[in-house]
Amino acid sequence: MPSNTDQVMIFDTTLRDGEQSPGCSMTQAEKLRVAKALAELGVDIIEAGFPAASQGDWEAVNAVAREVRGPIICGLARCDRDDIEKVASALAPAKRRRIHVFLATSAIHRELKLNMAKDEIICRAVEGVRIAREFWDDVEFSPEDASRTEVEFLAQVVEAVIDAGATTVNIPDTVGYTVPHEFAELFGYLRKNVPNIDKARLSVHCHDDLGMAVANSLTAVVAGARQIECTINGIGERAGNCSLEEVVMALQTRETFFSARTNINSQRLYPTSRLVASITGMPIPRNKAVVGENAFAHESGIHQHGMLKHASTYEIMRPQDVGLARSSLVLGKHSGRHALRERVKELGFELEEIEFERVFKEFKALADKKKELFDGDIEALVLRSEGTNSGPWALVALRTRSEVDGGGAATITLLHVDGAKLERSASGDGPVDAAFKAIEDATGLRPALQKFELRSLTEGEDAQGEAVVYVNYNGRSYRGASATTDIVESATRAFLEVINRIEQSQRAQLA
Repeated sequence: MPSNTDQVMIFDTTLRDGEQSPGCSMTQAEKLRVAKALAELGVDIIEAGFPAASQGDWEAVNAVAREVRGPIICGLARCDRDDIEKVASALAPAKRRRIHVFLATSAIHRELKLNMAKDEIICRAVEGVRIAREFWDDVEFSPEDASRTEVEFLAQVVEAVIDAGATTVNIPDTVGYTVPHEFAELFGYLRKNVPNIDKARLSVHCHDDLGMAVANSLTAVVAGARQIECTINGIGERAGNCSLEEVVMALQTRETFFSARTNINSQRLYPTSRLVASITGMPIPRNKAVVGENAFAHESGIHQHGMLKHASTYEIMRPQDVGLARSSLVLGKHSGRHALRERVKELGFELEEIEFERVFKEFKALADKKKELFDGDIEALVLRSEGTNSGPWALVALRTRSEVDGGGAATITLLHVDGAKLERSASGDGPVDAAFKAIEDATGLRPALQKFELRSLTEGEDAQGEAVVYVNYNGRSYRGASATTDIVESATRAFLEVINRIEQSQRAQLA
């Protein structure tokens, strides 16, 4: 490692900015699961949410603050006392905590959104930082839409908030507008023209609207940034955020160029990526850098020949570096606990004994339906949270019929948590539509179906099919997912998960 290598802090905002991606909302239990995975991954800061957004957000941030140890736990707030006090109360249980305040600074935002003059912006920003410092010393400030802010005015804002006590100043490319050379000049200007710039850590937060979030973030590191704000799989508003796994592996693979390193345990990247994809229902593209299925696949004859000679001919990273085992061990119904445990470990997952027993039981049941179980099958079993299908309703039985010329029928039997067992039958355009209607009839809930997706988790005619259902109910979006070897059953279970989420949400609002 070069002696002049600097530490770059990884600020993960999957639970805040990432969750703002349409269809990526998570339950409190799912947020906790992701937060714990991020802690194991080694991120320095977890931005757990925006407590002032809703009571549910406050509770989720508070839960992360109570139960996750290791990283700094951060909450977002506007430059407003009420917002900041909500962050402070939500983060109170955390051992290490940070308040992140923000205020837009660009002319577009000043004039069209805030209707505030430049001097008002500076006063409000300073006031926000000072209020935050009443609670803790670790305070971050973000001038929203910094990349489209006049550089002279941005420098004034940065100087003022550092004087007020900001220990980290983040420079966001909020709408993914900038390009690397321009961004480097902006950081260079700030370092040259802000007298107290060395009293705060410079951070970067890039969106991917033009596909340059990772490039712009790495450019900022070269220009002096020592914190990168990013998300797992690059999820986030619109086209998403800077991808954590990509920027981390770029710094690791090209360490001699960047003279920078992170605290990330890169072997946890693959399982963390798969976990977030499973929970959010956002599948990872096959050609996704670092964690996509094709990232270490070679089909070209020339490439395969080179790989057989030496992996470094066409691979700049090893699969093991990101937590992906090279072998593709096939398991079957005769495989025992030891073989499954070893495969789970090779895939980068650690399971408690009670959780492993649940996975092993489901593994045996699946092995009776499939000839061979591949990595994707094992991942699906591990990632299927114990609480994913928890709720007032459980599927007891499902019978369906479909006709070649269209139409179908379904009979479902549901068990309610209070012990009541209901059986309903319905007809529809096909067996899936009929099953959905039967569930609606049994539960009395009729959400509006927005999107229905099916994908194969592994290869072969007996592959597990994952169904993802998106609905809208009373102005809120809900998502459900399930994977089995029967796509009709997968779809039915995914829809029932949506129903359970709706009922859980309604109970929480009444509590």
